[in-house]
Amino acid sequence: MFGKKASKPQGRIDSLIGAGTSLAGDVTFTGGLRVDGEVKGNVRGTDGQPTTLVISENARVEGEISVTHVVINGTVIGPVRSSEFLELQARARVTGDLEYSTIEMHLGAVVQGRLVHQGVPAKSVELKLAASN
Repeated sequence: MFGKKASKPQGRIDSLIGAGTSLAGDVTFTGGLRVDGEVKGNVRGTDGQPTTLVISENARVEGEISVTHVVINGTVIGPVRSSEFLELQARARVTGDLEYSTIEMHLGAVVQGRLVHQGVPAKSVELKLAASN
């Protein structure tokens, strides 16, 4: 909200891992990536660039996810790190810790892990006792 300006999510999908496709190995991408198939490996966005990952209802990812924006509606087994925005839709099933700056969780989404907010730490305020005369 304050401080550094958030990047906009990608308005388009540049790459697709289609339904029925199984990929074994790490994936690094720029722009937008949609997964409709299965990935066994880490999925990472290019550092310093805004990236959007969409995991559809029938998709499955087994590995670490690290992107700017992520929308999950399928199955993820592994930790998820979203530097800006994380959306868990109704059919999301995540087994692993979630780190995020902003989260939106729809009714029906299931998380087996910790939810860890990675925002700007709050400033502490020192309270002083009022002096009585």
